[in-house]
Parts: sequence; structure tokens; C-alpha cells
Amino acid sequence: MSKASNFTTNQLRDYSTLFSRNQVKSWFKNDFTSIYQKIYRYDEEWLTMNNSTYVEYLRYVYKVLESHYQNEYIFKNSFLNECLIKEISSTNSQIFSEFRVGNAVADLAMFNGTSKVFEIKTEMDSAKRLDFQLQNYQRAFNEIYLVLPESKLYQYQHIGKEIGIIVYQPNFIEKFKVIHKAIPNQTVDKNTIMKVLHTHEYKNLVKSHFGKLPKMTSFNQFEKCRELILQIPNDELNSYFISFMKARQKSIALNKKHYREFNQISLALKLSKTERKALMEHLKLPIKPNHVLSTS
Repeated sequence: MSKASNFTTNQLRDYSTLFSRNQVKSWFKNDFTSIYQKIYRYDEEWLTMNNSTYVEYLRYVYKVLESHYQNEYIFKNSFLNECLIKEISSTNSQIFSEFRVGNAVADLAMFNGTSKVFEIKTEMDSAKRLDFQLQNYQRAFNEIYLVLPESKLYQYQHIGKEIGIIVYQPNFIEKFKVIHKAIPNQTVDKNTIMKVLHTHEYKNLVKSHFGKLPKMTSFNQFEKCRELILQIPNDELNSYFISFMKARQKSIALNKKHYREFNQISLALKLSKTERKALMEHLKLPIKPNHVLSTS
């Protein structure tokens, strides 16, 4: 196998593309072209290893990236495994990857008795858009956390005290450390919440609170419902918002013990237990030495 001293930035960047959504979707179809491209390019010894499987190779690549190239996937997956998965499995929580709020997209959002958003900044990210992102998140979430490498902490000293900060310490047993907790904010912006909600959600919210829907058409239903939602007390609207977000998506298959490298894939693709099991069955197939790469 490749030695640490031989890993170039281009190789690590190339490895990291294996954990993209499009590549994972192809594995469901037994299309492992993306994996073979990396094997032929860097790791031909895997073709001569008896009974080696795709999942074994992917776990090897993941470990390389974890040690040498902590891109967004590795960082998010580590944070999910180390900090969030226990809470998700032990409470009635719902978690989202890439949750849109206004004109920003949050890396991770979690809803249980409160709403939390986690913005992740890796070694490769800049703070350029952070103020804009935080402004959007503050309109909809009760708690906001910034998650970043410890080495980058100095770049974010200007962040307001209401924003929680969690740092990543790769050389410690507990890799993530809370520098300070977020100061809870119970005041959400009603117009922002209205825009986050899907049509059936804001209609159901109005019906739940007022007992019925107003007279409306498909052309004016947004404005009619918005007028009523603006009348709901803030704390009640916050509770409605959390409950509707918890009901928005099906339960995602995350595993605390087995194949933890693929938890962020499950979250990003919203895989059920059946779908995750099917993916792993595909990946447990043996690597075939005589596989011919497509020319695409």
C-alpha cells in the first residue's frame, strides 16, 4: 500500500472524490468504476490481494484521508460519529445534512427539544461568508455552533459570544472539545420560518394552531397562511417549527459501531436501514483483478 510519505495533495484530493453523492449512487448499480480508477492509479497491489473487497479499500482510503486530508466529508463524518450519533440514537432527534435557511445552507442541523445548527469550517475553508451564514441561521435556530480545527481558532475570535465553538483535536482521545456553549435564542424570525416550511407544512401548521385553513387559492395560499403565522406567539411557533422539522424526513440509518465511515453518506443520501444494508452488500463484493475501466 502507499506510504504516508508518498501521498501528494492531488492524490488525497482524488481519493476524497470517492465519498461524493454521485459516486455512491453508482455503487448501488454495481458500477465501481470510480473505485477502480483510484486502484489502478495509486494502489494496484489491491488487485493481487486475495478476497479483498470494495468496502475494505474504501475504509483504507478513509483512514488515509482522516490522517492526511480532512476535507468536509471526513470532518462532518467524524463530528457526526464522535458528538451527535449518541444523542440522535438516545433521543427523539432528527438530523439533516445541508439544511437550507434563507440564502445559506447549514452543514448539519439537528432538532430535538430545541433546534441546533452546526457550521463546519475545515482547514481548507475560509471565513469569508461566515458572518452572512450566521445571520441567516440566527433567524431560525435556537443554538448555533461553529465547528473548526483547533489550529484555526484564532481566525474566528471575532465571533459573537452567543455562537458556540467546538474545536477538533485530532491527536486527542476525545477529538472534539467544546470551547464554549451556544447561548440559546428562543426568538425566531417568523418570515424566515415561513420560507423554510414546505407548502403542506405551513398549511398544516395553520390548521393545527387555528383549527382550520383560511379561504384561499393556490395563488394566494402563501400570503394567507403567512398572515396567520405572523400572529402566532414566538415560543409556540418555535415549537411548531421543531416538531414539523422532526417529522419532515424518515429515520436515517446511522450505525454507532459498524462501518462508521459511511454514516455521513447515509445522512447525505437519506438512506433507510434497508437502503444502507443494500449499499453495504454491494460494497462487500470482491474486487475483480480483470475489471476493465470504461473510457468515460
